[in-house]
Amino acid sequence: MAREMTGGCQCGSVRYAVLVEDDHAYLCHCRMCQRATGGVFAALKQVSRAALRWTTREPDRRASSPIAARGFCRDCGTPLTYEGKGADQLDLTVGSFDDAGRLRPTGHFGVESRHAAWRDTAGLPEKRTDELPHIVGKWMETSGKLPD
Repeated sequence: MAREMTGGCQCGSVRYAVLVEDDHAYLCHCRMCQRATGGVFAALKQVSRAALRWTTREPDRRASSPIAARGFCRDCGTPLTYEGKGADQLDLTVGSFDDAGRLRPTGHFGVESRHAAWRDTAGLPEKRTDELPHIVGKWMETSGKLPD
C-alpha cells in the first residue's frame, strides 16, 4: 500500500512529498554518483515521477551525463535527484527524506567502482555527536542546540 513520505534539502528551500510503494532503496557505487554526492556511494530511492510533488520549488538541475540530470538545491547544495532522460521514474537521495530510517538497502549498482575498504564498517569505533565536547560547544554557542 502506498504511503506519503516527505523530504527536502538541508536549508528547506526545496521540499517534496512522494507516494512510495515500499521501503526499498539501493546503493550506487558508480563514479558519477561518487562525484555527485562527494561520498563513496549514493543511497537512492527510486520513485515514480507521477508520484512526486515539489511542495516549495523544484530543484535546479545539471546534466551529469548524456543520459541523465541531477537535481540539487542551489542555495545549500544538497543533492536531491538522479533523473534519467525520458524515464517514468527518478531517484531521490535517501538522506533527503525526513524519515530516511524507514528505507532499507536492497541492492547495489555500479559495483565496478565500489571501494572495497568501505564494504563493511560494522566493527569500527563509534561516537555520538553529543560525546564530542568541542562539537557540542560550537553548536551550543552558535544555535543553543544540537543538530537534528
